[in-house]
Formats: sequence, structure tokens, C-alpha cells
Amino acid sequence: QRFLSSEIDSIEASLQNSLKETHSIEAYINSASSVPVPPIDPDTHATTETSSVSDSVARYYQIYKEQEQLIGKIGSTVSPHYQPHTLLTNPPSPSDVTLELLLASGAHQGHHTSLWNPANARYIHGIRHGIHVISLDVTATHLRRAAKVVTEVTRRGGLVLFVGTRPGQDRCVVKAAQLAKGCHLFERWIPGSITNGQQILGRCRTKVVNEKDEEVPGFEEQLYERAVLKPDLVVCLNPLENYVLLHECGLNNIPTIGIIDTDANPNWVTYPIPANDDSLRCAQVIAGVLGRAGEQGQKLRLQAAEKGIITYTPAQDLKLPDQKEAGDESQDILEPNDIELLEKLLAEVKVEEANDGKGREGEEEQSDKQTDEN
Repeated sequence: QRFLSSEIDSIEASLQNSLKETHSIEAYINSASSVPVPPIDPDTHATTETSSVSDSVARYYQIYKEQEQLIGKIGSTVSPHYQPHTLLTNPPSPSDVTLELLLASGAHQGHHTSLWNPANARYIHGIRHGIHVISLDVTATHLRRAAKVVTEVTRRGGLVLFVGTRPGQDRCVVKAAQLAKGCHLFERWIPGSITNGQQILGRCRTKVVNEKDEEVPGFEEQLYERAVLKPDLVVCLNPLENYVLLHECGLNNIPTIGIIDTDANPNWVTYPIPANDDSLRCAQVIAGVLGRAGEQGQKLRLQAAEKGIITYTPAQDLKLPDQKEAGDESQDILEPNDIELLEKLLAEVKVEEANDGKGREGEEEQSDKQTDEN
């Protein structure tokens, strides 16, 4: 019992010392902070109600909100940073083309000076560490010009082909073709697809659409006998690997747009864009801008179609399904006004033939008289 009583006395003494220390700490905190911290009473602490706890939490939360309103706007904000997926999900439009965008995409970086093509001298800004630097002013100008060409071609119902056969260019090529409602190619170009397209692409399906891009059925038999479609404009992201494609386009008078690096020949394409063709980000920027330009042209064409204005030349040698079933005789039926015009034209032709005959007879008589005199 004596041993237990001594242990209890020592424990009580240690508890008293700890309580004194906590009281001193609480007093120091209350003196240093604007919000007083209530001291802990060991007798009443265990019996405090939950309502007092909730009141203290609400009071502290209110103080926190006041401090947040006071100093919440102080500090710096994170500036916009590069997100690679935005070039595919939300490509830039031609109006968004800036020198900063081209510089960030690495469009100014050329090849070593030993690999340059002298025809690109007008596109080169200078040399740094043995590498040619492309002028971004020229790049932006040529890119805007190419965007206008794509817009006009699509506005007039033209077919645009986007080609990019290097690894990683497939997604941007497909996205640009979807925006411009054109075609895309991200694999190897089959030689002769344009010059000998009837043999290579003869089995590809085609369809007839109206001015609002709505399919018109009933032309399957006629389309089977027609020649395959050829693109009205070709956009090539890597001309060095697709020189056969560019040569076929030149033989068929198809305009081309291409990214021309310092080691490429700008005469291979109709509308060159001097830029870094080895940068995937640069290719994505250019493909996105041209795709947005094609999308803008398609919108202009559909808006004109809503107003009854046709901005393209309809396909020739196509008969409507009902006329084809009725035969060619239905096309020979003329209206009364047309018959009167034809009769007048025939009468005028007969009069001219009669006058020509009289003139020829007079000339023959004069020639006979001259021969007799001789």
C-alpha cells in the first residue's frame, strides 16, 4: 500500500506539472494571437457540449473567410502554358497566326548550312551555330496566303487532299481533313493514283450531293461509268518523301501547298510555306490553320446555298434518275418559245446560204469572162 500510494503521488505531481505547462503555453498563445484560445479545464473539458464546439468552428471559419477576402487576391497567377493536345482538339485559325506561335512551334529552325538549297535564300533570316534560321515574317505571310487559297477552293466546292506520311502526322492530317471536309493520306502514296487513277481508285465509292451536302440517290449506275475524282488542291506536309505525288499533281495541273525546309526545293509546290518540316508541332500548327481555313470556306459555301446561291460548277453529263428512266426523248421535248427561235435561226441560215450562192455565181461569171478575154 505504501508503494502504491507513493506511485499515485508521483503521478499526480507529474499531472500538475503538465497542467502548469499547458496553462503557460495557452497564456503565451493568447498574448501573441488576435484570437484568444480558451484554456482547457480538466474538470469541465470532458463534459463540454457539442453545441459549443460547433459555435467555435463556425467562428473560426468566419475568421478564415474574412482573411481570405482580405489577402486572397494578393500574389501571382499562373500564365498560360503549352498543352500539346490543344493543337489537335482545338487547332488555331488563320487569324490566330502570330510570330510567337510560330516561334514556339520551332518553325524557324532550318538545316545545316551544308544542306541548304540556294532557291530558299529569300526565306532565310540568318545563320546561328551553323544552322539556317528561317524568317518567321515570311512564314506567317506564306501561311496566310495558303489559308486564303484553301478557303477559296472549299468555298467553290473543291476537294482538298491533306498528305502527311511521317510518323506522328496522322492525327493532325485526319483532323485537318475533317475540318475541311476533304480527304487525307497518312501512309505511303501509291504511284499513279492521279495519273492512272481509274485503275487504282476505280473501286472507290463516290456519291452525288446537292448544294447542301445532302446525298441524292439514283446515280449509282452513272457514277460507275464516270472517271474517278481528282483533288482540286493538295496539301503536303513532307514534300521530300512525296515528290512523286507532287510530280503527278504538276502533270494534271493540280495546285499544291507544301512545307518547304531549307533543304527542299520550293519549285516543287505551287504555294510554298517556308518552315521546319521536321518539327511535329510545327506541322500540327500549319495543318490546323489550313484545316480551319477549309472549315471557314465550307461555312461560306453552305451559307450561300441557304440563300439559293451556288458557288461551284455542277457536275456535267449527269442525268436525273427520272429522265434516265424515261429515256433521252424527254430531253428532246422543246417549249413553244424554243421552237420559234429555232425556226427564225433556220430562216436566217437559209437566207445567208442563198446570198452566199448568188455571190459565188457572180464571182464564177466574172472569172469566166476574164478567162475568155485572156
